Amino acid sequence: MSKAVKELLRKDIAVKYEGLEDMLVVNVHGLTGNEVNDFRGRLRKTGVEVHVVKNSAARRAFEGTALEPLARSLKGPCALVTGGSPVETAKELILLVKEFPKLELSNGLVDGEPELLSIDEISKRKSKAELQGEVLTLFLSPGRRVAGQLKVGSKIAGAIKGLIEKLEKGETITKVA
Repeated sequence: MSKAVKELLRKDIAVKYEGLEDMLVVNVHGLTGNEVNDFRGRLRKTGVEVHVVKNSAARRAFEGTALEPLARSLKGPCALVTGGSPVETAKELILLVKEFPKLELSNGLVDGEPELLSIDEISKRKSKAELQGEVLTLFLSPGRRVAGQLKVGSKIAGAIKGLIEKLEKGETITKVA
């Protein structure tokens, strides 16, 4: 390949993956053409794309980006998996390995972390939606406690109001044992 063609390829990859901080790497080399199409189709339904790229071009394209640690690990036939939540995608890949035993899971980056993680490790993490739910629960817990106390306070206020109304009507209040 000429230098001009290699540079065009590098630029294309750089533009395609510009701004991404999440990416997983798999090896689809052992799958048949039909299996690869089925694999890609299943992931496409969840908004995930699979692209096979030239490793050397990807290494050059990812230099100086959040994907640089991943670029250094590209060896052998690799397919880049992007789109959707990386944790949810990793969980889906774990399930797909059971249907496509020759699919090899490699590693990935999550949220631009400088450390590469195996897809198995990524799948064991909590997804963004789960983390947001936990934060929301923690945020609302003190409010729920206060609201619970206010309900008790409203019952006491209601009892006091009832006593005042009875006294205003001239009724006597007797002590209950």
